[in-house]
Amino acid sequence: MICSPQRRSRFVLLAVAIVTLNSGCNPEPELPADLVLLDGKVVTVDENVPDGEAIAMKGDTIVAVGSDREIRAFIGAETEVIDLDGKLAIPGFIDSHVHFTGIGQAKMQLNLMSVANWEEIVSMVEAVVGDASTGELIRGRGWHQEKWDHTPEDNVDGLPTHHTLSAVSPNNPVVLRHASGHASFANAKAMEMSNITARTPDPAGDEIVRDENGEPIGAFRETAQQLLARASEGAEPPDPRRVIELANQEVISKGLTTVHDAGSPFETVDLIKDMVDAGEIDVRLWVMIRDSNERLAQRLSDYWMLGHGDNHLTVRAVKRTLDGALGPHGAWLLEPYEDLPSSSGLNTGTVASVTESARIAASNGFQLAIHAIGDRANRESLDIIEQTYALYPDRNDWRWRIEHSQHLHPTDIPRFAEIGVIPSMQGIHCTSDALYVLERLGERRAEEGAYVWQKLMATGAIIPNGTDAPVEDVDPIAGFYATVSRRLADGSVFYPDQRMSREEALRSYTINGAYAGFEEDVKGSLTPGKFADVTVLSQDIMTIPEGEIPSTEVVYTIIGGKVVYSRDASVN
Repeated sequence: MICSPQRRSRFVLLAVAIVTLNSGCNPEPELPADLVLLDGKVVTVDENVPDGEAIAMKGDTIVAVGSDREIRAFIGAETEVIDLDGKLAIPGFIDSHVHFTGIGQAKMQLNLMSVANWEEIVSMVEAVVGDASTGELIRGRGWHQEKWDHTPEDNVDGLPTHHTLSAVSPNNPVVLRHASGHASFANAKAMEMSNITARTPDPAGDEIVRDENGEPIGAFRETAQQLLARASEGAEPPDPRRVIELANQEVISKGLTTVHDAGSPFETVDLIKDMVDAGEIDVRLWVMIRDSNERLAQRLSDYWMLGHGDNHLTVRAVKRTLDGALGPHGAWLLEPYEDLPSSSGLNTGTVASVTESARIAASNGFQLAIHAIGDRANRESLDIIEQTYALYPDRNDWRWRIEHSQHLHPTDIPRFAEIGVIPSMQGIHCTSDALYVLERLGERRAEEGAYVWQKLMATGAIIPNGTDAPVEDVDPIAGFYATVSRRLADGSVFYPDQRMSREEALRSYTINGAYAGFEEDVKGSLTPGKFADVTVLSQDIMTIPEGEIPSTEVVYTIIGGKVVYSRDASVN
């Protein structure tokens, strides 16, 4: 919880506003607002604050929510007034799991998110190579073989071999990252520069995908991707400040007022802090530290930050990873894959190592967030967390998190609420992954434990929502739609009984995200006294027909009472 004189002043401001309204006097001499939104529909996500038509904001704080008549009383000579013309105002969207720098980096390389097939990727690379200098590294991200319209003719487990790609890029290394970030594809030049041959051993727990003769096909799962580092040697890295600038622009344009960065090293946190201090970042960042246990033990205590830079940077969590992603057969399962019986997935970080991270986080008062997708990884994560909690019997309200929590064994579902663990999930992953979940897990496991939002909530678990961007587009509208519909592109619905209601989905994208970061007292609802973080949408996503939700646009993003994005013209 952030406790400061600034926070206490919000309650004083609220008290003045309430007294003024109740007295029926013109509040202009005492409390003219800086920004007022009128003539809209306001959904507060606070059962103690009725929904309204208008909002008044003073400084970075919400002063009042009410009818147009009530809020007009807050308009003074200097007040900026925006007529919403019936549009919807909600608490600012909170994405509880993004890779912030990854969002910016994705803007600076080939975008493979929407490609139809492998041949299209080869053509895109060929076009870029034509303008590249000899030896220049070609980067890309976003491919997903399960989403292509057909399987490449020459493939291993559905993954293409490098030959057609290598033919169009003989003199340029090419490294193309999977949408999940848990695999990469390389051409012959990149593998040659990295000294990768048939004799190169697989890293522990990870895999170089090979053909029947043992030759690498170009696909590298999990940390085996690090073997390709030499292909990047000499390549000019993207400007890290520009990366963060692009990420900031992207998230505020999508209506996000806070994002939880799912793992950055100390050096990136240092840069973010510098840019926050310089006023160069609009969005509020809640950051998880991702670094080695050795460096965590040495440096973590120096990085505790709550509300730094006018409440634009909080650092209070450690991030670790136990397995990979389901698509590349990397999720760590209790039973073998239905479509790959020789494998139960990959344990990418040892249980002992993650347990040590838990000890370091606990001793410094940090939250722990563990990436776990498969049911085995989730069980191991719950065990680690439960064992760590037991070492501190006098401490409560830890709010440690399991990031993704996608595939659970039925016996582990109630443990989240029982232990006090937050399943930080991404609605958009459900509809993206549903295409191959049944193939990977089989019908029984899919029905019992795949994206079981209602089963988790029924036990008392609180689910924050997000996108895992750049794995998915950071757009919360798409995430909201996936969460309430679970509808696939072909019109089918993936286990509809697990859908969230619209109210539940909005809470998952607002107050639940705030709760997951110990920030529910200052954000997540349009409650007088909280930050004036507001998202204005072109349509009422709470009432329009379900099929119309995806066409909704962000009209304004307001952070701390300032319009930082407008659909018509970005405001900085």
